[in-house]
Amino acid sequence: MKEAPSWGIEPVPDRLRVLGALDTFLLWGNLGISLLVLVAASYFELSLKQAVLATLVGGLIGNAMLGLAAMIGAQARVPTMVLQRAPLGQRGSYLATALNVLQCLGWAIFELIIIATAAAALSDKVFGFEAAWMWKLVFGAVATALALLGPIGFVRRFVRKVAVWAVAASVVYLAVWILRHGHVGRLWGEGGSGGSFWGGTDLVIALSVSWIPLVADYTRFSTGRRAAFWGTGLGYLLPTLFQFGFGAILVLSHPAIDGPTAVLTTVAAGGVASLLALLALTVDETDEAFANVYSAAVSLQNLAPRAPQRLLIVGASAIATGGALAFDLTQYAQFLYLLGAFFVPLFGVLIADWLRRGRRYAHDDIFAGPAVRPGMIAAWVAGFFVYEWLYQPTDLGFWSDFLAKLHPLESQIGASLPSFVVAFGLALVGGALERRAREAFAAA
Repeated sequence: MKEAPSWGIEPVPDRLRVLGALDTFLLWGNLGISLLVLVAASYFELSLKQAVLATLVGGLIGNAMLGLAAMIGAQARVPTMVLQRAPLGQRGSYLATALNVLQCLGWAIFELIIIATAAAALSDKVFGFEAAWMWKLVFGAVATALALLGPIGFVRRFVRKVAVWAVAASVVYLAVWILRHGHVGRLWGEGGSGGSFWGGTDLVIALSVSWIPLVADYTRFSTGRRAAFWGTGLGYLLPTLFQFGFGAILVLSHPAIDGPTAVLTTVAAGGVASLLALLALTVDETDEAFANVYSAAVSLQNLAPRAPQRLLIVGASAIATGGALAFDLTQYAQFLYLLGAFFVPLFGVLIADWLRRGRRYAHDDIFAGPAVRPGMIAAWVAGFFVYEWLYQPTDLGFWSDFLAKLHPLESQIGASLPSFVVAFGLALVGGALERRAREAFAAA
């Protein structure tokens, strides 16, 4: 069965490597569309010119990094958290795995809340009732069904046949609506509100690299490295440029828009066509819940390889749906961003180790390495501290207070690139010292 929805942590065989560049492009283009991102440009506080340039620069950098991670996953043919066994060690990868499972479940909850809130706003406008709890159950069930298809089935049965057409039509309509109801000519000549250009660029980079902990879960089924790199990089780049670029026009033209629900109520006021377009985008948001549910299950298999993947998928989806019913949207958003800060420097460590091994991971590099690689873990943790020191998160209690006492530096280039560079550099040094130690021990 070519769809192999339950393939585990072993390298995917050639007979199942069937997702070409177009399939991969469609997958990541579909995952890239999100109501959350459409309003993210409100955090820029930049002029429209600056926001567009920040989107272009950040999109190219972030998606080049995402494409590179996708390519490494396609070459190794294993899930991302299994791939981390090479740089961190067999058991060292468990720490990254636990963080990624928490992150995936957290974002799945967050996305189900967003989808249900948006659907409730639309149903209230059309039918006069909200029933957000019902929509959480409905979209939780949809996410479960999609995750059970697996990446190949998801692309071939859902994306190709349904999602790509609905989303493409919605995006075109939404772009036209934004241009018609925006003030592009006036905004192009106006200044910003004092925002940082590199801070905006960093936000765009962070969006793209936030998918790095998941990307190999899907590109392990790609036909090859080029298909994975170009399909993923370009597939996610285009919606990134659309959402931040047109999102900047939207939020600058309509300052009252402060969240996904506000997007719905503003655009839906345009009539039936607007309502249908936004309904399609709301349904498409389920794709991201699918990805987080599926990757949570696959990541758990790095800890428990013999656990049935289907059972893990159903369990992860049940937790996400229950969490969406139980939690308030704003209670843990900063905690999710804190978890995300671990994965930019982790990518730096992975790249350093991959380059040191000749830009290729062999089977034994992943499955027969040491239990723990302390130097690489130290490089990862150092990169995380640099990220947090520069980013300075708020509303995290003692952690925010601790960082404030360290005299944070006013970074002109954000936090993502510095943390990546620090982790990458330290990992190169740590890898060289580790090799010398092994050689000295062998010679003794």
